[in-house]
Amino acid sequence: MQEQDTQIELSATLSSRYFRVIAAGLVALGGLYVGWATPFAPDLGLSGHKALMGLIIALGLWIFKPLEIPFSVTAGLMLALFLASGIPAVNVFSGYTSPAVWILIPALFFGFALAHTGLGRRLAFLVLRMFEPTYLGLTLAWVIIGVVLSALTPSITVRTAIMMPVAVTCCDLAKLPNGSKGRGLVLLTAMSMAMLPGAGWMTGTLTGPTLIGFYNATDGLQGLINFGSWAQVALLEVAVATVLLAVGGYVLMKPSEPMSQFITKQVFIEVYRKLGAWSRQEKWTAGILVMAFLMFVTAPLHQIPDAATCLFAFFLLTAGGVISTQDIGPGINWDIVIFFGAGLCIGSVLTFTGVSKWLASLVIPALAPVAGNPWVFCFAIMIFLFVWRFVDIVIMIPTEAILVSILPAIATAYHINPLVWIGLFVLPVNAMFMNYQNSFVLVGESLAKEKGWQPNQLLMYGSIYFVVSLLALLVVIPYWIGQGFFR
Repeated sequence: MQEQDTQIELSATLSSRYFRVIAAGLVALGGLYVGWATPFAPDLGLSGHKALMGLIIALGLWIFKPLEIPFSVTAGLMLALFLASGIPAVNVFSGYTSPAVWILIPALFFGFALAHTGLGRRLAFLVLRMFEPTYLGLTLAWVIIGVVLSALTPSITVRTAIMMPVAVTCCDLAKLPNGSKGRGLVLLTAMSMAMLPGAGWMTGTLTGPTLIGFYNATDGLQGLINFGSWAQVALLEVAVATVLLAVGGYVLMKPSEPMSQFITKQVFIEVYRKLGAWSRQEKWTAGILVMAFLMFVTAPLHQIPDAATCLFAFFLLTAGGVISTQDIGPGINWDIVIFFGAGLCIGSVLTFTGVSKWLASLVIPALAPVAGNPWVFCFAIMIFLFVWRFVDIVIMIPTEAILVSILPAIATAYHINPLVWIGLFVLPVNAMFMNYQNSFVLVGESLAKEKGWQPNQLLMYGSIYFVVSLLALLVVIPYWIGQGFFR
């Protein structure tokens, strides 16, 4: 029986691999057709068609990931196609000179320090021991833990890697059966709180550095995003969505039987006690990361760029012995860094080749039916982006790169402040109807293994999140109108 199950699993894996190879191949053929047949001429020139070819081929490889080719390698192929098409290197490699990259790299090491020193786990149990071990108590604890860790590192992967093992431990201590409704609630709440709260400020998720890079690469948008402007448009929206998601998940997914019959608050207190006294490295890391966050918040006063703050903090963590020479290579995911830098060049390439102007001529008329009313516009775009996440599974970097390049044209046509799009991007990025949509869900599943949630539980929680995101718009749209984002 076990051998038969193994054969079935192997057959399914091979079928999936063949499908991904075929799908990526078909997308590549479509890209080659665009590049060589130039179907959009004369509105789009030859260099624009070549740029679209490189982007389409890369998108196919990113989405379907045939042969498990890393994102960075696929990004390198895209850059090579851009260069071979005659696009200047200054545009092709512009992403790597963006300040956003130099926010990203140190910030990823912040996450490494948080996990490496054990500070993240300590903070998690420091909060957990304050609450009674009930479904409500754990829900509130995950919200607070998510907020605290989001202030210390923008890496959702790191936060998930810290919170999921702790959540699994809580479920095991409470003797919640694998696949049970209660276990699903606890684990999905922990995972979502690793993702969502930090989206409210610029350095809380990697979407912040990503959009900084795209906005700064677009004429008319340079310098528009800073800590204050990001919070102005996103903080209220994300706060409302976080509260509604915690409440909605608890109300709709809570089992009828209580949890506390198997576990007491003293268990968490004992686990925290066993962690021992704070180490020197934990204290040093906590001090540096708190100082960095305060520097981000007060940037309008001292005028020190966020990239400089990140680099200063990186130096201090290394000087304090938290990060060693041996940690520089394996300490962070350099595949993401290379992919990120390549993604940031897309806007510059699209602008140089005229693709942005051509896309604007298509998108602006398409927005006409909804752009006249802020309510209709925001709901239409939000729903579209949630649906689009079934296709763009690369944390929306390609979609953001394309749309941001035409935001000045949209602003001119419809008087919609480009900052509004931050609020429209940050919630769909975390769409989680199915696990393949969200890389952080996949990380959570890999950490929980057979002790994780069921697919139907994820679908239900993802549906709750979708509804919550729309409800959050009911609160923030009047606020955005009051801020003058729509004229």
